[in-house]
Amino acid sequence: MAYEFNDSNFQTEVLESNKVTLIDLWAEWCGPCKIMTPVVDELAVEFEGKAVIGKLNVDDNPEVPTNYNVRGIPTFLIFKNGELFDKVVGATTKQALKERLEAAL
Repeated sequence: MAYEFNDSNFQTEVLESNKVTLIDLWAEWCGPCKIMTPVVDELAVEFEGKAVIGKLNVDDNPEVPTNYNVRGIPTFLIFKNGELFDKVVGATTKQALKERLEAAL
């Protein structure tokens, strides 16, 4: 299952981490976000031990989306060594996210 990120743990779990991290920025009311949930959960299992895969609810945590200029959801942010490495806006395929994650590893 995907990790739950929030405004409070973002600094320590993402920016101060040396692990590759993928964050799915989503909201409960977002249809495409719901479609991506199983994809994110599958990637969390596949990349266990290699990368941290998680979700951040934009309605409950407005700071992170604001800081990274997120204007549409779902948005996927990939961090490497605490720095933004890649950004994907909108629903996409599992394979596309997997390739971007592998590029960051």
